[in-house]
Amino acid sequence: MSAATIDPSQLNGNQQEALGTYTAVTNQEPAAAISLLQRSEWNVQIAIAKFFDGEAPDPLAEARAALPSPSPPSRSARRETILNGSTNFPRSPRSPPREPAPRIVPQPENQKHYQPSLLFSIILTPFNILYRLLSSSFSFFGYIFPFLPRLLPRLAQGSTPARSRTGRRSLNPRDTAARFAREFEEEFGRHDLQFYDGGYAQAYDLAKKELKFLMVVLLSPEHDDTGIFVRDTLLAQETVDYLNTSENRIILWAGNVQDSEAYQVSNALNCSKFPFAALVVHTPQDSSTSMSTVARLTGLQPASAFVAKLQTALAQHSQSLDRIRAARSEQQATRNLREEQNSAYERSLAQDRERARQRREAEAAQKRAEEEARTEAERAEREAQQLAQWKQWRAQSLLAEPGPEIKDATRVSIRLTNGERVIRKFSADAEMEELYAFVECYDSSETLGNSASVQKPVDYDHKYNFRLVSPMPRSVFEIDVGGTLATKLGRSGNLIVEPINDEDDENDDE
Repeated sequence: MSAATIDPSQLNGNQQEALGTYTAVTNQEPAAAISLLQRSEWNVQIAIAKFFDGEAPDPLAEARAALPSPSPPSRSARRETILNGSTNFPRSPRSPPREPAPRIVPQPENQKHYQPSLLFSIILTPFNILYRLLSSSFSFFGYIFPFLPRLLPRLAQGSTPARSRTGRRSLNPRDTAARFAREFEEEFGRHDLQFYDGGYAQAYDLAKKELKFLMVVLLSPEHDDTGIFVRDTLLAQETVDYLNTSENRIILWAGNVQDSEAYQVSNALNCSKFPFAALVVHTPQDSSTSMSTVARLTGLQPASAFVAKLQTALAQHSQSLDRIRAARSEQQATRNLREEQNSAYERSLAQDRERARQRREAEAAQKRAEEEARTEAERAEREAQQLAQWKQWRAQSLLAEPGPEIKDATRVSIRLTNGERVIRKFSADAEMEELYAFVECYDSSETLGNSASVQKPVDYDHKYNFRLVSPMPRSVFEIDVGGTLATKLGRSGNLIVEPINDEDDENDDE
């Protein structure tokens, strides 16, 4: 099954995961991505390397293309073929592929050497001294006999420092680009060209990712035509305006071939004449990851001819790039729509989870409130039952009212909270608690009658919720103070029952 007929939904789990990882890194359309992943045996790392570094041509395809094309069949043979029902006519061979433009990662000439340990350096010191003596001797003999370095070029090259061959220090790609721009401006003055401020590999990757044209300009200061080319062609207003036009989507990268990176780029692009310029662009008709050189401009030429060649190359390849851009835009729009849908779904799911959590919390709170209300009702009912039982028990143990023959009895007039006034006599040695118990059990003592004996409730500590007060002058008779009624009231007393609430308790504490 070809990649064009493969639906991403038909892939297995591992293949879909590999496709998602690859498209997230390269931003390539799924059809081309599936084709490249199939050629890479679904290895994501190999596919990404092919996308950025360029895919090497297939030896089998090259061998087939190199075969001589068969001669077209004669009319009689074609008629015989048609009569036999066969329609497989020989096709014309494919056009040879464009010249690929490889991705160059510069290798600095002065690589940092491994620094051995101190002990190992001491052991190698005699060999190092011997090597220096031999190198010095060879240099001396090479100076006397000039033919020796030509016979042993490798040893002569190894004895010469890397910097002495070009006279320039090797830098990283970004610093090399900055040095070239500074030297270019110092030699040719201020200009409006917008050189890319990074290395060739970065410009190469950017052109492939954003589907732009990469304009590579290589200059050799030792060449006599370099200055004329720069002033009359490269810095011509027509060329500057065309290169700086944003609609053309051109990335301008330039380098000095005396630098290691530019020199390696010149070798990779098969530069044979200076000044040199090349236009590199993604060519989807060759492969989904190929970068090809679509225009080569070498030697001196007028600015009009230079721009005309660039216009021709851009016109030939802009349509294919526009189709890929449209496909990528559609893919990005689909991806954005999917992300928005996923985001909306996540928000809706979060809202549902929040509502479910609030509902569970409300149900739990309602359940706790019902449980507390039931517990409080049971407690109140139990306390009411214990209070009624205590009143019945305490009413049974009240002291009997003294008769007329008791002269030292204390007569007490009590006005209850309902307005009823009760008058009763108590013995002179009766405690204040007896008077409080009489008021508390007044209703129970009236209804007690001849009922059976009642036991005192277990684990119940009775608390009087009222106090007895003498109005004129006002005097509160607290039960906690104690004392007999004769001591507190004398022969008679007039008292009022006042209920106790929380506010009264707070005022008493203050």
